[in-house]
Amino acid sequence: MRTSLLLAGLIGLLLARPALAGEDTITLEDGQGREVVEQNCAACHSLDYIVMNSPFLDRVKWEATVKKMIGTYGAPIAAEDADTIVGYLAAHYGKP
Repeated sequence: MRTSLLLAGLIGLLLARPALAGEDTITLEDGQGREVVEQNCAACHSLDYIVMNSPFLDRVKWEATVKKMIGTYGAPIAAEDADTIVGYLAAHYGKP
């Protein structure tokens, strides 16, 4: 019985490992503003949202997205940080 519980626990940990890794698997491209993006955006959601949405967003759409995060969802992002975030996302994760 004890061995079965131990085995079940180990299997559970192995299955949960990707979920536990979470942000460790997402590394944003190096560049000016990356730390501001990581600090502000990851406070509310996983950074994989940036990578997943990047094929669809240009600078104008990233700007609208950041404004939506602040206005609609109440993200506590300072104006200067919002500009930095948009600049970083447009440069590294924006459509041409």
